[in-house]
Amino acid sequence: MKETQNFTEGNILLSLVRFALPVLAALFLQTMYGAVDMLVVGQFAAAADVSAVSTGSWLMQLITSFVVGIAMGTTVLLGRKLGEGKPEEAGKIIGASVVLFLLIGIVITFLMELCAVPVARIMQTPPEAFDATVMYVRICSAGSLFIVAYNVLGSIFRGIGDSRMPLITVAIACVFNIAGDFLLVGVFGLATAGAAIATVCAQALSVVISILIIRKKKLPFSFGRKDIVFDKKRMGSVFRLGLPIAFQDLLVSISFLAITAIVNSLGVIPSAGVGVAEKLCGFIMLVPSAFNQSMSAFVAQNMGAGKAERAKKALFTGVGLSLAVGVFMAWLAFFHGDLLSGLFARDAAVIAAAAEYLKAYAIDCLLVSIMFCMIGYFNGCQKTLFVMIQGIVGAFCVRIPVSLFMSRLKPVSLFKVGLATPCSSIVQIALCLGYFILLSRKKLLPEQER
Repeated sequence: MKETQNFTEGNILLSLVRFALPVLAALFLQTMYGAVDMLVVGQFAAAADVSAVSTGSWLMQLITSFVVGIAMGTTVLLGRKLGEGKPEEAGKIIGASVVLFLLIGIVITFLMELCAVPVARIMQTPPEAFDATVMYVRICSAGSLFIVAYNVLGSIFRGIGDSRMPLITVAIACVFNIAGDFLLVGVFGLATAGAAIATVCAQALSVVISILIIRKKKLPFSFGRKDIVFDKKRMGSVFRLGLPIAFQDLLVSISFLAITAIVNSLGVIPSAGVGVAEKLCGFIMLVPSAFNQSMSAFVAQNMGAGKAERAKKALFTGVGLSLAVGVFMAWLAFFHGDLLSGLFARDAAVIAAAAEYLKAYAIDCLLVSIMFCMIGYFNGCQKTLFVMIQGIVGAFCVRIPVSLFMSRLKPVSLFKVGLATPCSSIVQIALCLGYFILLSRKKLLPEQER
């Protein structure tokens, strides 16, 4: 199949770039998918609605991060089995994953509907935006099964070396979401509720259409309804491998929610400003994020094939490419944050607050170019427990304490609050480099353990 790639042979740079480009395009569209809500609401509604969508989006992003983390277990296992030359196992892994994520989706729906109000209170949502935030979360939570299916489809195809199908999936969702936002928010004036309804409907339509497309595709292994069974062993393998990644992503998201709560306590303008800045950061961090996902699939196949040195070369290649783009994005965020923020808000005070916060993220643009690639490398090596540990250290030992400390310095500066993120990245990079050296010296990488 032309859509799938064998990462164990050929030029590393070309193979990695060829796979990463569709991932980058899919991430761009997915970020647009989330940012359109903020953009349209910012243009057609009040600051309170912007704050509501900002806070609500973070809560839903927390859930999505958890799902994507667990799904990484599917990506890595599929890549591993293909690298080992065992394609017959791939269909069974996918079937077990379908059942696993169906159960996860049901649980998420129930919990989020039940916890929308108390979580909004914990987030210290501004009073003006409280009811709208709860409404946004509850509407989006009703579509949790679609959120799960939407992300699992992408993880499966990345695992078999196909980064084009996830691009098609997210493109479908993005088009429907943009159309829905302009119709429901811009035309019918439904504000926060309209943005949430458009999000759920877009994901549902994307999943349905994507499944119809997939049914006509040929897979590099056999897969049918007979494979969709409650397979405790394979479900356990996916869950055990993905859980540390999911837990790390969940805690990192919680740490950013904590920062959002800290900023929310400063008032609706800082809350809306940071919400705008966070949406922009999704675009600014696209390239490192693309290499993070691509690295996991690339390394998993090569580790399965026993080619550890090739996996290391891919890591260095990814870091170099990501850094080259990171320099430009850092310059753009630091010196032109006001122009970028103006895309998502009309209120001058909100734009100024977002631009101030973006200056701190400009520093992080350089750091995550290294960190994200290393995390993707460790995920591909199945060292997901370490990924979880370094994420927890960065989130709870650095990011939250620093942001809380900075928020209490008078006069309050969103730039200083934002510095918590690059401070965390520095610590995490140090941990990653130390662990990489330890693995290399003690020869603890997976293919050498066998």
